Amino acid sequence: MATQSMNVPPKGVAVLIVLGLIGFAIWQSLLTIPPGHVGVATLFGKVQDKTYDEGLHLVNPLFSFVKYDTRQKTHKEQAKVPSQDQLQTTIEVSVQYRVIAGQAPTILRETGQLQQLIDVHLIPKLRSVLREQGKTIEKAEEFFLEETQQRLQVAMGSSLSEYLEPRGVEVQAVLIRDINLPPFIVRAIESKKEREQEVEKQKAELERFKTEQQQTIAKAQAERQAAEEEAQKRRVLADAQAYEIEKINEAVASSPAYIQLQALDALRDIAKDPSAKLYFMDGSSPQPLPLMHMGDMTKTGK
Repeated sequence: MATQSMNVPPKGVAVLIVLGLIGFAIWQSLLTIPPGHVGVATLFGKVQDKTYDEGLHLVNPLFSFVKYDTRQKTHKEQAKVPSQDQLQTTIEVSVQYRVIAGQAPTILRETGQLQQLIDVHLIPKLRSVLREQGKTIEKAEEFFLEETQQRLQVAMGSSLSEYLEPRGVEVQAVLIRDINLPPFIVRAIESKKEREQEVEKQKAELERFKTEQQQTIAKAQAERQAAEEEAQKRRVLADAQAYEIEKINEAVASSPAYIQLQALDALRDIAKDPSAKLYFMDGSSPQPLPLMHMGDMTKTGK
């Protein structure tokens, strides 16, 4: 069975080639910029001033593009920072920054891509600012003070912003992440803290002792007050008894019949007692009843 070759007219081949070239040109003319990025075009090595935001763009197919990530990023840096006492403290900081989209052509023209921007501008300036700010600290241990850290963060942020913004980088924050003092200073600080804790412990013990002493004094004062009140009560009772005895003596002295009246009351009480059955009476006495002659003694003065 014979095969027949398919002959394509030269004109049709030309049309297909043209259509292919047109499709390729259209495909090359479509540019997609991902979210959070900006594109910068170059034509034969010349940087174009126009920037391309995220989305789909129809561009010159001869353009080449460099894309910059304009989202917030963090750069961490660790450096030894000398203070005025000539001691070096290791400080780790974080710089939160982002690329300024409108300055992307300038960045590409003067510096390069993002990593070059960081290596050429951000890192050297950050290290320089760290050293400069460290020289404002009198003693290394002052790095641990909150007010010192706040001041350093603000000063470094201001210096970095002033330097980097004209170069296309917006500094959003500078944060001190960690501070490592020289070992002997760390030991000295720990020893100082231990002494302070011991002092605080002694203060607490002293306050407890003072409280106990105050409670003891208050208890003693209460007991003394109670004793004084009891003594006063007994004095009042003694005075009352003395007064009663005095009045009885006055009554006896002024009225001999008072004793006989008391004797009569005593006889009446004796009579009520069932065990009292035998009484001795003096028949020769003017008052033969028992005890009734007692009043006569006051009359005779015997």
